[in-house]
Amino acid sequence: MINTRKIGLFFAADSLMLWGGAVVVLMAFCAIFAPLLSPFDPTYIDLDNMLSPPSLAHPMGTDQLGRDVLARMLFGARISLMVGFIAVGISGLLGVIVGALAGFYGGKIDALLMRFVDVMLCFPSFFLILAVIAFLEPRMVNIMAVIGLTSWMGVARLVRAEFLKLRHADFIEAAQTQGVSDFGLILRYMLPNALPPVLVNMTLGVAAAILVESALSFLGIGIQPPTPSWGNILTDGKANIEIAWWLNVFPGMAILLTVLGYNLLGEGLRERFNPRQA
Repeated sequence: MINTRKIGLFFAADSLMLWGGAVVVLMAFCAIFAPLLSPFDPTYIDLDNMLSPPSLAHPMGTDQLGRDVLARMLFGARISLMVGFIAVGISGLLGVIVGALAGFYGGKIDALLMRFVDVMLCFPSFFLILAVIAFLEPRMVNIMAVIGLTSWMGVARLVRAEFLKLRHADFIEAAQTQGVSDFGLILRYMLPNALPPVLVNMTLGVAAAILVESALSFLGIGIQPPTPSWGNILTDGKANIEIAWWLNVFPGMAILLTVLGYNLLGEGLRERFNPRQA
């Protein structure tokens, strides 16, 4: 008998990954090839074309300094994706290390590390980021580091849970009897089997990091002008919202589509890696 539920889940996962992956690839393409796609220098000031509406010369209009919005959007994609990937890389590395040590050794090490995770989870992440950035210079390196260092706890708990399930698996016990070191067990046998949920979490984490960076830039404590960012383009739009709608619509749509793309990709991966769909 044909398992219609299994077929439905398979195509649902493929559909989510297809649409999400298409958006992710499109945004990555725009970011990588921004110098080739951009019609103007994103920092070029043209006071004769201040707040010009979308036209053939400027498809997304210009801002209050006459800078081309399309050029700033393309280079802003670079900033947003770079912050998202590096911040998630930092959080993923920390989360994997803490979760692996806690899940593998258990006992007092597990209790100590998990209590630290619980303490970190007590702090509202965004307000913690705001507090830290307020004391640091709002540079891109600082923003990536702060986002990464305040968002690793979910990865740690996921990895710990997977390691607890794998710790007494037959193939792990067989490797132990062969004299494989703890480091070898973690790196070669346990970690590859614990990665699927981590990849899902990190995919969703890219979307969250992009949102945080955009919010910080919008508040004026993120990426600083003249460096283009979707968040600081929105800030320009807020100051001219009654006469320059394009400064709000285009960066807002870019943030929406990018976050939606990563969320769809993450949900598709979650469905694909879900063992209950088999």
